Amino acid sequence: MRLKNFSLSFGSQVFKSVSDESRVRILHLLYRNGELTISDIEHILEFTQTKTSRHITYLKNSGMVSARKVDQWVFYSIREEVEELTNRVLEFLVKDIILQKDQETFEVLNSNRELAKSRLQNKQLLR
Repeated sequence: MRLKNFSLSFGSQVFKSVSDESRVRILHLLYRNGELTISDIEHILEFTQTKTSRHITYLKNSGMVSARKVDQWVFYSIREEVEELTNRVLEFLVKDIILQKDQETFEVLNSNRELAKSRLQNKQLLR
């Protein structure tokens, strides 16, 4: 579902959401990489669990982010309704050094995770 128009109160919540650098960094990671857990976001941005939770809660309450629980994990993602709006906001920041560094950190962590999964699978095949 795409958001065609929105109310003044929703618009003000969206703009408040992107008025904080930490929340923009979280939104950028979620937009570029889909779903992430709170621990992923903590490691990439080097935030404390408290700071990350506070900003994620703010983004959820503003309607920008949704959560999906699987077992003990909670996966956060950009709500489909605001993806286009998020894209429009973030396209102005595409060359930001901090956001580029965050993405590079994600890619390193993700490649390490994939490598670890592959090693585990290989060990299981050898048994």
